[in-house]
Amino acid sequence: MKREVRIGTRGSKLALWQANYLQAELAKIGLSASINIIKTKGDKIQDLSFDKIEGKGFFTKEIEDALLNEEVDLAVHSMKDLPTTSPEGLVITAVSYREDPTDWLIIRKEVSVKNKLLQLEKGAVVGTSSARRKAQLLHFRSDLVLKDIRGNVPTRIDKLRQGQFDAIILAGAGITRLELDLSEFDVIKFDPKEFIPAPAQGVLAFQVRESDKELRRQLRALHKQEVADCTNVERRVLKLLDGGCHLPLGAYCTKDHEGNYHLWAAYAETATAPLKQIRLSSSTRFELAEEAIKSLKG
Repeated sequence: MKREVRIGTRGSKLALWQANYLQAELAKIGLSASINIIKTKGDKIQDLSFDKIEGKGFFTKEIEDALLNEEVDLAVHSMKDLPTTSPEGLVITAVSYREDPTDWLIIRKEVSVKNKLLQLEKGAVVGTSSARRKAQLLHFRSDLVLKDIRGNVPTRIDKLRQGQFDAIILAGAGITRLELDLSEFDVIKFDPKEFIPAPAQGVLAFQVRESDKELRRQLRALHKQEVADCTNVERRVLKLLDGGCHLPLGAYCTKDHEGNYHLWAAYAETATAPLKQIRLSSSTRFELAEEAIKSLKG
């Protein structure tokens, strides 16, 4: 009897988009799959910003536990939510294409000011729960008032629509994948080399049990090595700083046609501390992340 692969995922619209995408990709290589929704700590705790939730992996741990307990066979994660070290017994076997890696600033049109930096008045209220985004926003506009915002992507946009914030900042990848209509707002799409995204932003990671050699072999057909070459550098920077997704760190790596790597990073010790930004280039990935750490900490 042909095996049906059980996919573990969170239940938000974006997570389900990711699971359905993976299901369709598996079908292309002849694998049938079912989708199993698992609630994570990050889904259950809606009243705290990310940096106040204990531990790392609060959007992934329960899914990883289900994998280890053989309740599911394959997990799909937003790679930027994934701790840099997999639990013993689990491995990242493949990564997806990279969707738009940029952050988007979404502004209510009635408060948008065209001739101001970021199109916001002095003291404008911006919604974000990300320490990385807070540090970079304050670097550009120290007068902004930053307020935590939780909930999935459509929920956050609704809160903006209701006037709870003047603007919010979200990953462009999620908005693009959900095909959300933002025509009622003004949108600034940041250059990822200036407002630096989270490590691996826009990439999906496919995680399986290390012992499931057959599925690991089959998943190699989905793996995008060019993407992995760059996200490995970004996530190495994060790992060397011993950080989770609450760390005020942006890292973005590209590879040019000659095979050279270019890395942009921004780091602050806290969301309100001074921001250090760097750019490095190298013909190899070897020790590129280590060089970045020296520059960021120097």
